[in-house]
Amino acid sequence: MLLQIFKSMNPADDPVTYAIPFFLITIAIELYINWKEKLNLYEPKDALASIGMGLGSLVIDIGMKGLAYGTYTYLYEHYSLFQLGWHWWVWVLILFADDFTFYWHHRLSHEIRILWAAHVNHHSSQTMNLATALRQSWGEQLYKFFWWLWMPLLGFHPLMMMMMMSFSLIYQYWVHTELIKKLPRWFEFIFNTPSHHRVHHASNLRYLDQNHAGILIIWDRLLGTFAEEDPKEKPIYGITKNIHTYNLFKIASHEYVDIWHDVQRAPGLLNKLKYIFMPPGWSHQGPDLRAKTLRKQLQEAKK
Repeated sequence: MLLQIFKSMNPADDPVTYAIPFFLITIAIELYINWKEKLNLYEPKDALASIGMGLGSLVIDIGMKGLAYGTYTYLYEHYSLFQLGWHWWVWVLILFADDFTFYWHHRLSHEIRILWAAHVNHHSSQTMNLATALRQSWGEQLYKFFWWLWMPLLGFHPLMMMMMMSFSLIYQYWVHTELIKKLPRWFEFIFNTPSHHRVHHASNLRYLDQNHAGILIIWDRLLGTFAEEDPKEKPIYGITKNIHTYNLFKIASHEYVDIWHDVQRAPGLLNKLKYIFMPPGWSHQGPDLRAKTLRKQLQEAKK
């Protein structure tokens, strides 16, 4: 029965749209708890900026999802090696396939500077709350669907793919909170949780560029990008050079501007390209401020 409902859905029937009331209700609940317990989890202007970024992203996403669906459908109908159908086991496969794709898209968005320029706005809030989850990128919407092009070629139905992406986005909403501390150990071992995602949003050196999971934290554990939240070291949210602005256009574009300035002053074509494609923190002169380099230095200093 459930499969029939899914198959009858229109690509325009995005599950994220139906989740909006849930988002608003849970933000209201978190705001109430924040007020009652005097937790200082919210900064009003920052929360409004996050919501504004989310609305802008939603507008861009409408057009890009239509383009993505059309492209996936064309590849599926003309070039797919298989057509896997809508069986229950295909949903299990697509969960892992989608989540693994998201992991690499997300990880490389931290490790390639031009991709970081699109993703950084999601990290620029210095608070961690459910409104921060809505602080979605404008730039990423223009290209992120390319990462999933391999899936229709292997026979995953395009509508199934779009639904799985939406389910993943909805899942990732609830991990943006400080109210939930630790969940059962088995759940923390397999799934992305608020504890794991607080690490991801932290600018502390030991936490920087870790825990890129969407739904499953197992990819980070297997591929060396996992860091446990340490109760002795509270996450410091934001980016290494905070931008201190609520202007939506500056939030969306500031790293592109910084890249342009670095490219202008860089000597030679190779250095110019490195400012675009090397990890954030790379410099042709001065200290190497890449996250991996700084963490290595920290580990050596502790020996």
